[in-house]
Amino acid sequence: MAPISFARGVPAPECLPVEELADCARAALERDGRTILLYGPGGGYGPLREWLAERHGVEPARVVLTNGSLQGFVFLAEHLVRPGTRVLVEAPTYDRPLKILARLGAEIVPLAMDDEGLDPDALERAVGERDVPAFLYTIATFQNPSGRTMSEERRRRVAEIARERNLLVLEDDPYGLVRYEGEAPPLLLDLAGGEHVAYASSFSKTIAPGVRVGYFVLPAELAAQVEALAVSTYISPPFLTQATVHEFLRRGNFEPNLARVNGLLRARRDAMLEALERHVPEGSTWTRPEGGYFVWLDLPEGIDTGDLLPRAEEAGVTFVKGTDFFPRGHGGEHSLRLAFSFVSPAEIAEGVELLGAAATAPPL
Repeated sequence: MAPISFARGVPAPECLPVEELADCARAALERDGRTILLYGPGGGYGPLREWLAERHGVEPARVVLTNGSLQGFVFLAEHLVRPGTRVLVEAPTYDRPLKILARLGAEIVPLAMDDEGLDPDALERAVGERDVPAFLYTIATFQNPSGRTMSEERRRRVAEIARERNLLVLEDDPYGLVRYEGEAPPLLLDLAGGEHVAYASSFSKTIAPGVRVGYFVLPAELAAQVEALAVSTYISPPFLTQATVHEFLRRGNFEPNLARVNGLLRARRDAMLEALERHVPEGSTWTRPEGGYFVWLDLPEGIDTGDLLPRAEEAGVTFVKGTDFFPRGHGGEHSLRLAFSFVSPAEIAEGVELLGAAATAPPL
C-alpha cells in the first residue's frame, strides 16, 4: 500500500474541472482551430495575453505565456545568470529554482525570513555587500515551502529597496488566489509601479496543472528578450491549451471554480492544523497559512528530518525534508514541508498521527 503523501504539491483530483475544460477545448477548436493548431508568436495566444494584460493594467506585449511558470523562471535565469552571478532567495524557498540556479553556476544567497516573510534588513545588507545581484526571487504569498505571506509593510520596503538599488525582483505568485481567509496584500508588482518587478503566475493551482499555462508580466525590454528565448527553445507555444484556458475565462467559469477549489482545500488546511495540534512532538512549531498548499513544521532540535523520512515512510507517510529548500548547508535539518492539497482530510488526520508517532519513536 502506498504511503500517505504530504510530498505532492498538487491539487486533489476533485479540484479539476474536467467536463468544463473538455467543453472549452472543443469550443476553442471550433472557433479558432486554424490558428491554434498552427505555429504562432512565441509570447503565446493573443486573446489570453490581452485578458491578462487587462487584469494587470499593462500592455499585452509585456505578458509572456510559458509552459508553466517554472519554464519562465528557466528563461529568465538563463538570460540573467552566469557562473558566479549572485541571486538572492528566501530561506527556505522552492527547491526547483535552487536546482536550476545551481546548474547555472549562480552564487545563491539565502535571506532570513520569519512569519511576516522575507526580512527586508537582510535584503538591504545583501544588496549592499557587492555588485547588485541579478535578481531577488520571492514567493511573497503563501510561500512554497513555508506557507508564509510577506506583510504589506515588508512588501513596501522590498519595493523601495528595489527602486533605490535598481534591483530586479522576481515575484512568483502561483498560490495568491488560493486564499481561505484574510485580506490579500498588494502585489509587489503594483507597489513598484510595474518597474523593477518581474511577476510570475500560472493557472496550475486555479484551473489545472496539466494545462501547463503560466505567464510572466515583465518590463517591456525583458519581455521581448524572454519571448525570443521561448521562440528559440520550442518554436511555438502550446496554443490549444492556452486557448482552452482563455475560453474557460471568457465564459466566466474562473471565479466560481476558484471558490469551489478554495472550499475543498480549506477543509484540508483545517484538517492539517487540527492534526498537528494533537499529534506532533512537544516543542514543535508550525506555520498557519491563510491559503496555499503547504505547512512548514519545525521539530525539536533532537530530531533530524533526514533520519526521520525513511522511518516515516516505513510507517506509511511521506513528506519533503527541510534541507531540500535551502542551499546546501544553510539549514532545514529539523524541518519539513507538509503539502495538504492532494490528500483527503481523513488521510491527513491519519498521516499526521503516523508522522507524530514516527517522530517520537526511539531511533533504531
